[in-house]
Amino acid sequence: MNNKISYLLNIVRCVHRYSSVLAPKSSATTRKHILWIGRYKDPLGNVNFRKLLLNILPSPHGSSLRFLSQKIDVYSTGAEALVSEKASQSSVEVEKLDDSGSFKPKDGGDHSDPFFTSLQKCTCPCDALDLISGAAVSIKHYTNALTMAWRLFKNLSEEQQRYERQLIFEHPAFVKLCQQLLREARRMTRGDLVFSLHALVNLGVPQNTLLVQTLVRVCQEKLNQLNNRCISVLATTLARMDKDKNVSALQAGLQLLVEQRISSIRDIFILQNLMKCLGKDAPVFLKKKLEMAVLRELDGLTFLNALRMFLALAAMNYCSLPILNSCSKKIQENVHDVPFRQLILILEACHTLLYRNVKLFSALADYVNSTAYLWDKRQIILFLSSCETLGFQPTELLDIFAEKVTEDPDFLNLKNLLTVLRVYSRLNHVPRVQTHLFFETLHSCLNKCLPQISNTELLKAVYALGILGYIPHHALDELLQKDSKDELILSDDPKEENTAMLRCVKTCMELDSPSFTKPAFVLTENLSSLVSLNLRKAQEALLELLGDKKMFWQNVRLPYGYHIDFEIRMDSDRKKVLPIAATDDPPDARVQRLAFLFAPMSAFCLGTTHPQGKLAMKKRHLNKLGYHVILIQNKKFQEMKNKDAVEFLKRKIYSEDAFSSPEATLQDNN
Repeated sequence: MNNKISYLLNIVRCVHRYSSVLAPKSSATTRKHILWIGRYKDPLGNVNFRKLLLNILPSPHGSSLRFLSQKIDVYSTGAEALVSEKASQSSVEVEKLDDSGSFKPKDGGDHSDPFFTSLQKCTCPCDALDLISGAAVSIKHYTNALTMAWRLFKNLSEEQQRYERQLIFEHPAFVKLCQQLLREARRMTRGDLVFSLHALVNLGVPQNTLLVQTLVRVCQEKLNQLNNRCISVLATTLARMDKDKNVSALQAGLQLLVEQRISSIRDIFILQNLMKCLGKDAPVFLKKKLEMAVLRELDGLTFLNALRMFLALAAMNYCSLPILNSCSKKIQENVHDVPFRQLILILEACHTLLYRNVKLFSALADYVNSTAYLWDKRQIILFLSSCETLGFQPTELLDIFAEKVTEDPDFLNLKNLLTVLRVYSRLNHVPRVQTHLFFETLHSCLNKCLPQISNTELLKAVYALGILGYIPHHALDELLQKDSKDELILSDDPKEENTAMLRCVKTCMELDSPSFTKPAFVLTENLSSLVSLNLRKAQEALLELLGDKKMFWQNVRLPYGYHIDFEIRMDSDRKKVLPIAATDDPPDARVQRLAFLFAPMSAFCLGTTHPQGKLAMKKRHLNKLGYHVILIQNKKFQEMKNKDAVEFLKRKIYSEDAFSSPEATLQDNN
């Protein structure tokens, strides 16, 4: 409330200043500046303002300056001409950040100058512009006032920025500032040049104005004179600009300059900023050079830089394991200092980089779990959704959140409900306590959303609950009615995902029904004696262990569209493996059936042997059909020596664990 009052007072003060600057001092001017508080008006839509801002100065050729300056030619004849062999290699002082993570320019003015003393006392952007009106006499005054206006502007809320931007653009001193920048562009210092361009772009001055284009072209001319700090600021600015021929030429020259200077850059902040700004389109060799430069500076890596490095690597789409591992360690040591937004950005960066670090994810999850009472439920949903994207199961946090859902389900709107269903179904997580109440609560929330839910959303919701083994009868009836009317057949379903989900729902409806009983005989079909390359090792191990191909089947097709990699059959005492044909003629109900599923690592939750939703559902349904299922992580099986692979399968076949714990996996025996 205090901040709002303070901001309102600043607005009134600015309005008062306008009324004293603009003549005559009539109430009409005051009403003009009060009007926009209730209704936003784009200042660039004002023709008079555009003339002031964009047609600032007569050109040397006698014609007025043009708004559409895209036709202005680039000064350089090529990107290579922008970089000379004798480019300055001087290092710079360490660049610091302010609290918002933006550039904080060094004060380049004389501290004894009253102008700079007054500038530091400004509390809103218009204060800095007011100072220009009465005290600015040099280009240094103008550029520092502009940069101060931007620093004050970026700390405002989005709504405040919208209103303050109009005040800035309509301020008479802003037009005067633009005129001065255009006149003095080629006489500015390198710091004033890049920071002025940075401030104008971020304040929202259109890119195709002559002012912005002129500053871009002067940056081309002075590119070799820029120190590392200025290069970093310029790279940040260009990353926010649309591509045109001037910007593209400057970016190309900047990339060549970075390649030339990279060995001299010792500031890790500048390095990571260049990584972010050069982005994923940077050549691989340049990404590698940036990586090597960062590795040289890892000893002095701070916690804050570790956070930013994750985002820099993600922006460049370059996975450097040494850097990521060092950053992960630093973050784990300081996990309680990580802001919530950074938690999400870290997980998103890991997803982008295909980086999987169970220790890091566990540390982040434990932190959120221990402080869950501080977070809004929607924040926890966002964190869990990010974990689900990575295939990571934060078990304790999922249990705690399930309790919050059962205690207060009113926060679950349709969007949040669908996210919760997706997370719990994919991670195959069933709460340890109040399981039935949790599912009933989700079912009740789904029923409330039925009047507003789309066909696809309804299908996804029922499918998610089906994966978890729960049948939402009311929602299922609604879904089947739509199916009978062919309302679920969508033209925008090229991969037939909806068809597959609907088939899965119908399978769950039959096999997970309490009335379903295990069949005495299951019709199977041995499709082929050929197996895929990733199952060749398993086939050879079974053949060596059992001695005959007649003792097992491979590539077996079952009812309900299921398929298993290998099947063997044993006597009722589980002491002897039986030939497949002998157990089918006639069918013997006492025969024990074993199904081997060699699944990829992605089918399990990260770092565990816990199967994810689809694989868990398949195992559950095979159990209903009379199979004892053994899940094996194929990647680890492939890493075994042949002798060890045979022994591993032998233990799985003849061990009672194969029947009492069907989810037996490799990690149980390592």
